[in-house]
Amino acid sequence: MPIVDNAVYVSGHRIENPASLAETFEYMSSQGGMAWIGLLRPTPDELNRVATEFALHPLAVEDALSGHQRAKLERYGDILFAVLRPARYIDATETVDVGELHVFVGPHFVVTVRHAESPDLARVRRRLEGQPQLLALGPEAVLYAILDEVVDEFHPVVLGVENDIDEIEDALFGGTGSPSQRIYELSREVLALQRATQPLPDMLDRLLRGAEKYHVDIELQRSLRDVHDHALRLTERISTFRSLLDNALTVNATLVSERQTETALIQSEQVKKISGWAAILFGPTLVGTVYGMNFRYMPELDWVFGYPLALALMVATSATLYGVFRSKRWL
Repeated sequence: MPIVDNAVYVSGHRIENPASLAETFEYMSSQGGMAWIGLLRPTPDELNRVATEFALHPLAVEDALSGHQRAKLERYGDILFAVLRPARYIDATETVDVGELHVFVGPHFVVTVRHAESPDLARVRRRLEGQPQLLALGPEAVLYAILDEVVDEFHPVVLGVENDIDEIEDALFGGTGSPSQRIYELSREVLALQRATQPLPDMLDRLLRGAEKYHVDIELQRSLRDVHDHALRLTERISTFRSLLDNALTVNATLVSERQTETALIQSEQVKKISGWAAILFGPTLVGTVYGMNFRYMPELDWVFGYPLALALMVATSATLYGVFRSKRWL
């Protein structure tokens, strides 16, 4: 079912649990309360019914249906439209899953459209229903609680990414291999986190600037400032992750280059040794080959000192080459 939860509130208390959207609209009219409708991946017909009843702007409705929007805050008359990009850390795969949440806030209603499992809006609803004095402040209080939940849910994500970065650093300096692929993967995840969190401080700042104009309760303004401070610290922390990963990538490239250089030097030394011994063995082979040609007219063959001379030439050639290569540190 696209409708996850659907309720009408009066003075901060839940008075009705409508079975359908039609009942919700009817209770709102009769009780003069605030409706909070939660939708999960609604069909176009489902969302269009809500849009028609609350006069939602067609562009905002189109964004909510299509999804894949950037985090933003827009105002259409007396209706606020917010796009939030909540995230959760998946321990099993050590990855970050960025979701999408659309929030319509009107004078007497809140409509939430989720395209992912995060954030846990049921927890937000329970929290507000347990604080009727806060919920009595109206739709702005619901928007505040949702923003607070979204920012808070980034905390375990940040801890998970921080742990992943620590593991990368251990791999870099522990000699357990090159974590290049993991660095690139984590860099993409951090970039997605930056896109999700960077607009939050500005969104909250705009809400605070318009608080007086739209008569937002002073205590609610203080709560929004607190969320604003948390959002600023969050974006700063994620920015440091980007710097750390850039540095890790540079260090990794340097270490890989050093390992390749060391390998090349070792291989070069081995080639020198092999070449040196091959040259040393080539000397006696050359002498032996010359005197092994068995031509008829070779005066040395009948000479009494021919054989000792050939052996002496072999030894002298090998010794000379060995001395040369030894002096050049090839051997």
